[in-house]
Amino acid sequence: MKLLVVSDIHANWPALQAIQEPADAIVCLEDVVSYGPFPQECVAWVRERAAYVIRGNHDTALSYQTDPRAAPAKQALALATLEAHRRLLSEADVRWLHDLGTAAHFHFDGCRYTIVHAAPSDHLFNYRITPALGEEALKKEMAGVRADLVLLGHTHLPMQRAVNGTVVLNPGSVGQSLDGDPRASYAIIQDGVATIRRVEYDIEATTAGIRRMGVPDEMADVLIGILKTGRP
Repeated sequence: MKLLVVSDIHANWPALQAIQEPADAIVCLEDVVSYGPFPQECVAWVRERAAYVIRGNHDTALSYQTDPRAAPAKQALALATLEAHRRLLSEADVRWLHDLGTAAHFHFDGCRYTIVHAAPSDHLFNYRITPALGEEALKKEMAGVRADLVLLGHTHLPMQRAVNGTVVLNPGSVGQSLDGDPRASYAIIQDGVATIRRVEYDIEATTAGIRRMGVPDEMADVLIGILKTGRP
């Protein structure tokens, strides 16, 4: 059986549409909102299609009216675009985001899964779990986790590592890649084996949407630069 894993869509509908992988089930590690111009379309897709969904820090900020605690270089961008998204989303969509949990555990195709947005120890705000994190630090982050696979996002950096018999997988970001490759990133898990994949999408359609979103021109320029370079 085949599991599609997406994360950090960030309202980038053209990027999400470009992922055309058939799958038996979909996992969304959230941050559907913030940064991009198409929150309604992306929320609707996740609500309709994802079997397993948890809430990210930007989804929390929007639906709970709290601080997203984004990376310092992107905090002002997050606040401005979240304000725009609050005007665009329906009350039902905001309530759906609000009511999501921040962690989930499930079995799929004989494997045990734990899913969180950032880390098992801090579901929303921990930026430490990256490809550069040392082995001992990663073991500490996964201490106490009982799963064959841990799925997480948040950093926008694709990663697959094994620690103490557990695979730790970050599928990367669908909507705002930060590893130098601007293509949409996602993962497929089949027969317990994970593969990170990339797909090109219509970046110009997303940039045009950002220009229409109503954020200041200088912020739009920064957001578009991130999309085109895959760098913050």
